[in-house]
Amino acid sequence: MSTAVRGGSTRVFLLLAWISLQFIAGLGDDPSTSKDTKKADSHPSSKSNTGRKVLFIILGVSGAVLLSIFLFKYWQKKKREEQHARLLKLFEEDDELELELGLRD
Repeated sequence: MSTAVRGGSTRVFLLLAWISLQFIAGLGDDPSTSKDTKKADSHPSSKSNTGRKVLFIILGVSGAVLLSIFLFKYWQKKKREEQHARLLKLFEEDDELELELGLRD
């Protein structure tokens, strides 16, 4: 089951990396689209700022997703350890009970 989760998270990571690379390509100025130098000079940073905002949003969302996955795995591990400790305690109590009843030496 863990290999399926790793494979799925790898695919999601690759998809997010591919999308972010598409936006990084849009961060640079493209001189072929500017026909008028006055128009290009009036709004040169608007496209760049939009691309950066989108990139930072994607990085923030992917960071939040990775953090939530890490916290979920950590919570599962703690819960598993707690259940294991309860199981061991249950068997320890049975041993003490057998000794008290004289069923075992």
